[in-house]
Amino acid sequence: MIRTADRLNTIQEYYFSKKLREVRGLMAQGKPIINMGIGSPDLTPSQEVLNAIQSAVLENGAHQYQSYQGLPQLRGAIANFYKKRFNVDANPDTEILPLMGSKEGIMHISLSFLNEGDEVLIPNPGYPTYTSVTNLVGAVPTYYDLTEENGWFPDLEALAKQDLSKVKIMWLSYPHMPTGASATKEQFVKIVDFAKQHDILLVNDNPYSFVLNDEPASILSIPNAKEVCLELNSLSKTFNMAGWRVGFVLGSEEHINAILKVKSNMDSGMFYGIQKGAIAALESTDEWFRDLNAVYSERRELIFELAETLGCTYDRNAVGLFVWAKLPEGSVSSEEFIDNVLYTKDLFITPGTIFGSNGEGYIRFSLCITKDKIKEAIKRFD
Repeated sequence: MIRTADRLNTIQEYYFSKKLREVRGLMAQGKPIINMGIGSPDLTPSQEVLNAIQSAVLENGAHQYQSYQGLPQLRGAIANFYKKRFNVDANPDTEILPLMGSKEGIMHISLSFLNEGDEVLIPNPGYPTYTSVTNLVGAVPTYYDLTEENGWFPDLEALAKQDLSKVKIMWLSYPHMPTGASATKEQFVKIVDFAKQHDILLVNDNPYSFVLNDEPASILSIPNAKEVCLELNSLSKTFNMAGWRVGFVLGSEEHINAILKVKSNMDSGMFYGIQKGAIAALESTDEWFRDLNAVYSERRELIFELAETLGCTYDRNAVGLFVWAKLPEGSVSSEEFIDNVLYTKDLFITPGTIFGSNGEGYIRFSLCITKDKIKEAIKRFD
């Protein structure tokens, strides 16, 4: 029998991969499952984006290998987008690297900067992939607490008292996933200073800035942040292009070159047509964002109603593609709660515990579901 690599012992199958297999099995049995678990936009990209990819496939050279750095026009569109939307200057030739989804970027960044035994600060709760990738590259996950009482922002004074000598990377995600908390400019200034003091590379994972958020922000807007910061972004949520796998990372020339060394050995460039579609998306007008958020706003109001029906509380000021809700006092565990709802009401909701121990007592609803389906879910509790 061929033995698998030891590194596989450090990770488990991704929660949604396993749980959605169970959900599909229930659906195959005829169960009318409503899936509010995963953040995969059900809306379509704009017609301009679809036109761009359709016409691009007929262009000369469209089906050849593409540059590892992406089309110059795509990097330019990213630079213009960041200048217009975040007031961040980035050199499209040296400080921007397109990716096949920001999830890929988490692996590339980790391979670029982490040695075996290096420590990585990971938010609890936070995106599970930060932990799995850290383990896969032989580094050591070290969790920092995020709590509702502290606005889901790290206690930097408490962190500074820890031994941080082995910490190489600190993962952030603002607007925060899964809670929807935002970070203020003052908080970004403090955490950039913290990273400089402790020689830590900050990576802000920022795919939710334009979903139900009136004040989009980038950590790179802080003066000299590029010295210690990278920022990941994605077209998946903002432009309904999750299946296209288009992301990018911005940072200093030195840091981007390090990531490019890894990336250029891992793929052979992004399909030309997808890049042209991405350019069209990045050039979207304000009307696109208004229309998108009008849909999500209506859905969120209904999700609030559903959360209240379940006896949950939530923060109306949270942003992003989800509603993070606190279970009633005295409830069973998050996973027991969602399984009970799944098996008795045919409704799948995400338990907060998949994002870390501080997610216990919380559940997460996705807004990637029609109003009619949400109304149907509410009726199931009448």
